[in-house]
Amino acid sequence: MKKLSILGLLSAGLLLSSCFGTTPTPPAGGATPPPPSLKVGELTPQDITIYNEFSTTLEGKQNVEIWPKVSGFIQHVYVEEGQKIKKGQLLFKLETQTLNQDANAAKASVNVAQVEVNKLKPLVEKNIISEVQLETAKAQLEQAKANYESVASNISYSRITSPVDGYIGEIPFKTGALVSSNMGKPLTTVSDISQVRAYFSLNEKELLKLKESMPKNDKNQMDLEKAPEVKLVMINGKEYPEPGRIAMINTIINSTTGSVTARADFENKNNILSSGSTGKIKIPTIYKNAYEIPQAATIDLQGKKLVYVLKDDNTITTMPIDIIANTQKGYIVENGIEKGTTIVLEGVTKIKDGMTISPVK
Repeated sequence: MKKLSILGLLSAGLLLSSCFGTTPTPPAGGATPPPPSLKVGELTPQDITIYNEFSTTLEGKQNVEIWPKVSGFIQHVYVEEGQKIKKGQLLFKLETQTLNQDANAAKASVNVAQVEVNKLKPLVEKNIISEVQLETAKAQLEQAKANYESVASNISYSRITSPVDGYIGEIPFKTGALVSSNMGKPLTTVSDISQVRAYFSLNEKELLKLKESMPKNDKNQMDLEKAPEVKLVMINGKEYPEPGRIAMINTIINSTTGSVTARADFENKNNILSSGSTGKIKIPTIYKNAYEIPQAATIDLQGKKLVYVLKDDNTITTMPIDIIANTQKGYIVENGIEKGTTIVLEGVTKIKDGMTISPVK
């Protein structure tokens, strides 16, 4: 009986100990971690400029092909390739011996016709012959004069001068070459590069975007005179120091290519640019009072871009953004954001809506 009572007391003691004993201290590894420290930033509206680039081909203000108007052998070449010349300067001289012979023959015909008219005049006055014969002779005289003037003009065409200021291009035909107006290539090309025209193409979407960004006149048409300056990136990757302006935008879309041609003009006082060169045109688009959001601060959810907004109690919540343009750093947003909104700038892939963070500014 004593043994049983001792066992009973031990069992009762163990039961009471399990009911009223102290709770064990949890291990140190199970402690609640502190909120993550993440960099945040306040969004401030500003004027943002981005540039759209288009491949371009440069042409001189004038590229004039020089063709002979008459056939003949090149007697002399007065210029060198690449030489700067003035309007009216002599470029080529063609051999004119044959033309001179034709001119002499035409002049002789004029003299013969004149003699005939002089002979018939007194005969008409004495009524020996009819007036019709004299008028016929006069017509023949006029025809002879016209032939002579035509030959004389051809002789003047043997002296080929430049119609514009500029630089001489390639000269494929040298002294002694036979040239004519129906040959395959011109004698040379004179390029006026005091101003250079940069031609580029835009597709329909790019054209519409450019129209929307351009200033408008009273008729709601693009006002190119008020258009912003554009930049030219040369073939070596450097920006041309002088800004240019858009001078023409063809708004008729080519049905074959689906594009339109536009042109920007650049002054070329130092002759840095050359006709035939290539490069890129940079056209600015200015967004007023817009926000630039870094790409690293956004997440994708069901095809939409979202950012995490910091609330007053340091909790975060997602907010969709309406992107209107891309930049090298991120995205431009105009609407849907209140001034002073603070967003999380880093670690956005490791946090979720409703979390508490420790903001670092």
